[in-house]
Amino acid sequence: MPLARTARTPRPPRTAVSLAALAVAAVLAATACAPQSSGNSSSGKDEKSGTLRVWLFQEVNNKPKQQVVDETVAAFRKAHKGTEVDLEYIPVETRAQRIKAAFNDPKSAPDVIEYGNTDTAGYVKDGGLADVTQDFTGWSESKDTDPTAKQSVTVDGRIYGAPYFVGVRALYYRTDIFKDLGLEVPRTQAELIATAKRIRAAKPDLYGLAVGGAYTYGAMPFIWSHGGELAQGKGGSYSSTIDGAAAQKGIEAYTSLFGDDNCPAAKCAGMGGNDTVTAFASGKAAMAIGGDFSHQAIEAGKVKGAYAVVPLPGLKSGDIAPAFAGGNNLGVLKSTTHRTLAVDLMKRLASKKTQSELFDAMGFLPTFSDVREQVAAKEPFVKPFVRTLAAGAKFVPASPAWAGIDSSLVLPTMFQQVISGKKDVAAASEEAAKKMNDAFSSAG
Repeated sequence: MPLARTARTPRPPRTAVSLAALAVAAVLAATACAPQSSGNSSSGKDEKSGTLRVWLFQEVNNKPKQQVVDETVAAFRKAHKGTEVDLEYIPVETRAQRIKAAFNDPKSAPDVIEYGNTDTAGYVKDGGLADVTQDFTGWSESKDTDPTAKQSVTVDGRIYGAPYFVGVRALYYRTDIFKDLGLEVPRTQAELIATAKRIRAAKPDLYGLAVGGAYTYGAMPFIWSHGGELAQGKGGSYSSTIDGAAAQKGIEAYTSLFGDDNCPAAKCAGMGGNDTVTAFASGKAAMAIGGDFSHQAIEAGKVKGAYAVVPLPGLKSGDIAPAFAGGNNLGVLKSTTHRTLAVDLMKRLASKKTQSELFDAMGFLPTFSDVREQVAAKEPFVKPFVRTLAAGAKFVPASPAWAGIDSSLVLPTMFQQVISGKKDVAAASEEAAKKMNDAFSSAG
């Protein structure tokens, strides 16, 4: 689902200001979502003129996005005489209620929506999104879509939208502090942990690496780099693997960063991702795991001009730790009475041209591999994030249960139990796995 959005200026430095968390395409139970026939809508109509309703997410600084979208809509209207577009920008915070209400009331529903990628499986289960598999695969530009982005619109092998933008996290570090202490940039996860503790010892007023017990997507690269997974598909459903041996090694590595020798548990156990970025931007931390969408906040902070970014290291030198890939998609509602027009507008809004313009205007990372390489060439800052994506990103399970698992803080609770010493890694991860499996079972 989309993360908190921050304002940004419409020109360089260009980095994404908002991300949505991204859902992996994997097998869902047949009972959970029966794919609809591509090319059909539940309305039974496909009118070739009239008014299309579009809901996009409202940005804090929405004008640059609106200008790009308006140009795309104008070209669409020119290509389709007799059509109008009723465009509304909706708050991210209330999207769940608005969109689910639209699924239940086709008469007031939009034809095209922007949605967070962790919402994909749930919206498919709710029966709200149209199957656009044939439309997407027949689209000439789709061949250049990053496979990870394509997975974000895929459920049970069917496609339910077009990727809109994507983003990941990497390692921010203070170049001045590293120079002062004669430190080299960490090349492995072990070096990262050791470097963080070395900085803390030399400068006890700083966190070596700002970490948060409530920072799920900052913790997951540690678990994934050790070979652990959140869950695996099993019998058409999901079974948690967070208590597996590999995952437990990753949990142990991440939670080892909480303590007086790096980030004191009393202060850091309750911190989330925004808190860790704020700590870095305000000069209270020498390193932090932040997204391309964090760049503006850091540029506006005390460390401007005294930091750099590299991919988060994996276990071996040269390896990049798998990162959680976030982003947003565009989809067509199954209830539309203008299916052909809605699909065409979706493609135009998600096209290479529009995504390139959105990068220039808002900093959103393109979902097309070739376009992403082009923007990285003209904006060096995004290169570490592009490298991270190219190394292979990871996702949450494509289950409608994930929203409940996330909102009930199953994983943060697990981390905090270990950090506080209330439970060891084995007991805490076993409890988290049970909660996850209960949620998976309830979702079907």
